[in-house]
Amino acid sequence: MSNDHRKLDAFKLADQLALGVYEATQDFHASEKYGLRSQIRRAAVSVPTNIVEGCARDSNKEYAHFLSIALGSARELIYLIGLSVRLKLLDAPSGQPLIELGGRIAAAISALKKSIRT
Repeated sequence: MSNDHRKLDAFKLADQLALGVYEATQDFHASEKYGLRSQIRRAAVSVPTNIVEGCARDSNKEYAHFLSIALGSARELIYLIGLSVRLKLLDAPSGQPLIELGGRIAAAISALKKSIRT
């Protein structure tokens, strides 16, 4: 079990995604300030922060629990970005790479969870 989140690919990707989401949602319509933009940003930040918190835990069971939360947030984020594209709050050329990165993160978190259980 790695206690240094900075060494984990899942964390590095999630951190990159959080930065990308903040940049991509900067120009959302003002009416979405407390709506979809806020929800997307919370989900984006939840992914790396839960990885960090899991790494700080003493047991693999607790670590896996926080990775499960991070995975759920990653999947939520993928949906919300897709929704934003369909609502035309975000253009597809900006949204698609974020969706793809979210998929890579979900796969990395799933692999990490599997590795700590064995």
